[in-house]
Amino acid sequence: MIDAKLLVEKAFEAQKFAYTPYSNFNVGAALLGTNGKIYQGCNVENAAYTPTNCAERTAFFKAISEGQRTFSAIAIVGNKADSEEYDYCAPCAVCRQVMAEFCDLKEFKIYLARSKDDYKEYTLEELLPLAFTGANLK
Repeated sequence: MIDAKLLVEKAFEAQKFAYTPYSNFNVGAALLGTNGKIYQGCNVENAAYTPTNCAERTAFFKAISEGQRTFSAIAIVGNKADSEEYDYCAPCAVCRQVMAEFCDLKEFKIYLARSKDDYKEYTLEELLPLAFTGANLK
């Protein structure tokens, strides 16, 4: 069973570590492995922009580097560093593609949160219809 509120809480916790000197848009993510472990990530910007890494991919790469390859859900939060207000922060297309590499399109849950009690649930398939996956390369 997925504890969405706990994942959202862990995403807000991870957001505090964001390194965003250019955009000041802080994102946090909490990724649930099928092993039950939560992997947190934040966005890390770079002056050259393209080396910047999103919070979602940070969480995925952390988990993958520790041997985890299967996942159940992710919670994502984001807002301007100088703002108390949140809107739903959806993952970028690159992050969605990374999710498609490791997650079941129909089963993987994505929680977008404005607060610990205000979040929406999507499947990866809803956010990435007609996904390009390894199956396309066979």
